[in-house]
Amino acid sequence: MKTSLAGKVALVAGATRGAGRGIAVQLGAAGATVYCTGRTSGFRRSEMNRPETIEETAALVDEAGGRGIAVRVDHLVPDEVHALVSRIKGEQGALHILVNDIFGAARIEWNKAVWESDLGYGLHTLRLAVDTHAITSHFAIPLLIRIPGGLVVEVNDGTVEYNEVNYRNSFFYDLAKAAVLRMGFALGHELKPHGATAVSLTPGWLRSEAMLEAFGVSESNWRDATTTQPHFAISESPAFIGRAVAALAQDPNVSRWNAKSLSSGQLAKIYGFTDLDGSQPDAWSYMTEVQDAGKPADVTGYR
Repeated sequence: MKTSLAGKVALVAGATRGAGRGIAVQLGAAGATVYCTGRTSGFRRSEMNRPETIEETAALVDEAGGRGIAVRVDHLVPDEVHALVSRIKGEQGALHILVNDIFGAARIEWNKAVWESDLGYGLHTLRLAVDTHAITSHFAIPLLIRIPGGLVVEVNDGTVEYNEVNYRNSFFYDLAKAAVLRMGFALGHELKPHGATAVSLTPGWLRSEAMLEAFGVSESNWRDATTTQPHFAISESPAFIGRAVAALAQDPNVSRWNAKSLSSGQLAKIYGFTDLDGSQPDAWSYMTEVQDAGKPADVTGYR
């Protein structure tokens, strides 16, 4: 059912850290050439002011067996995105995989109503989450659809089933994630006549660099965080969603998922990949049936 990604070209927009980095590395592990973009490079940081860089991600892609190319791009600036796609076209002649993983909000005002929130920053959050994806798709998709079989992945937080019935504790965050879900649906309808596929894909509780830092742990000892937050036992590494994207990209029948909302845990059961520890965490089922239901933390049957 699967073929290698050698010779394939991917653009992971928002590859500096977290899910984007995990996706870029796993596409590289499957043999792809991966353009790794974001606002934090070795010489300039984004407003998030974190140390991870696109150059580090590109180096990890190389180590995994692919070819990583770091390009500093602010995806809110159309001219920069246009220049990026022109560069990919000139250097590679094609684009087979587009991953829109851009967000980059430095803070979210949780548990504040819209009238209590900082309006300027709330609107900026929407621009970071929504405008960036639209701008990138506008410029990149014409190159992607030149060859049938292209894949667009809109990386989100939450499945459509979960987000339809759960408020995400912030007006602006809730709206941003709903918009990205709808993008996967809308792009699926627009790409279908061109023989391409678009999906919305969410990780579960992601052990991003910032999340690990918040708990005071590393990837090697992440389970220590369960002493303060027992439900963290369902968390997953960025490699898990990376393997989900790599599996989609290698599936000759990927069009069956067109316009669908998917999760890393759901796809693991179908494609058979695992997280780094050999497990298959099904975070969204767990959060609905255990965490949100007020039950004691117990991942039995969920990973």
